[in-house]
Amino acid sequence: MNSATEVFQPLRADDPRTVGGYRLAARLGSGGMGRVYLSHTPGGRPVAIKVVHPELAEDATFRRRFRREVEAARRVRGAYTAELIDADAEATPPWLATVYVPGPSLSEAVARRGPLPDAAVVWLVAGVAEALVAVHGAGIVHRDLKPSNVLLAADGPRVIDFGISQASGLTATATGNTIGTPQYMAPEQGLAGETTPATDVFALGQTAAFAALGKPLYGDGPSMTVLFRIVHSKPDLTRLPEPLRPLFALCLATEPEERATPAEILAWCREYLGEEAAAGGGPAVWREVSGLEEEIPTPVARPAASGTTQEDAPPGATTPQGTPPGDAAPGGEAHATAAPAGAAAASSAT
Repeated sequence: MNSATEVFQPLRADDPRTVGGYRLAARLGSGGMGRVYLSHTPGGRPVAIKVVHPELAEDATFRRRFRREVEAARRVRGAYTAELIDADAEATPPWLATVYVPGPSLSEAVARRGPLPDAAVVWLVAGVAEALVAVHGAGIVHRDLKPSNVLLAADGPRVIDFGISQASGLTATATGNTIGTPQYMAPEQGLAGETTPATDVFALGQTAAFAALGKPLYGDGPSMTVLFRIVHSKPDLTRLPEPLRPLFALCLATEPEERATPAEILAWCREYLGEEAAAGGGPAVWREVSGLEEEIPTPVARPAASGTTQEDAPPGATTPQGTPPGDAAPGGEAHATAAPAGAAAASSAT
């Protein structure tokens, strides 16, 4: 199990100390859109602050898209989403804040513990499908649903980064410009077609397949090779657990109009789980899968570099001394770990 000191990174000399009135406690990671930091609300609740890279912030087209996507994301309210709680699209640079979700990403959990049991896969699909109902209900298509964008808290999964990836302005094409991760794209994304809620359903099927197999359903390799497989071949459902193949078939139809809706997928999951779903049996599953105790721990951050002191930390943060700086997760994902009870993660940097 990872420790807090392996994942939290101290602030560097070029990092801001405050963003939009939030004092930053630690660096959580970085990616193509920006850097992500740990901070706290005035009341002490931990939040993940994503700060847009300066070169993107100078692009007027990006700012317009970012503003539109942030306003859409504000409308999302769901039990299985990491809520956007604050943002400033006009700031220099723009930034947004989401709730901090204690728990590893699905990709981390599978790497650490292996493929999920069948029942846990169904609970996963049910939670993510419910999140998609909320996201789509707000008029948003996620476009980049994948294992690293699903965090496993002790009480269920949380979908992060919904809609914000659209602000980059990239679309998936057959010539190599892609938004998202090729292994989890839908055929229409590979053909630069229209992205719709059905696109997210296909990604849900692929994300669940990863949970069941421990690896992407369409394999690894160069982006164009993976996209070619997705566009030109049907998914091999025989590799998946037999009882769950009807569920995967609902998600992975080649034609978008043939895929089930998130609400229909959720209904299938509840029928499969039966009395366990009615009795609310999910939390026990998630505590086992995520490695978290029932009680969610408080995030622990280390002190910032370059002269930042214990007094600079925000309310509620502690800063153990003498620990080596951690590394960002592979691929620029932003993750953090709470101590001592278990792992934790924050919104990834798109």
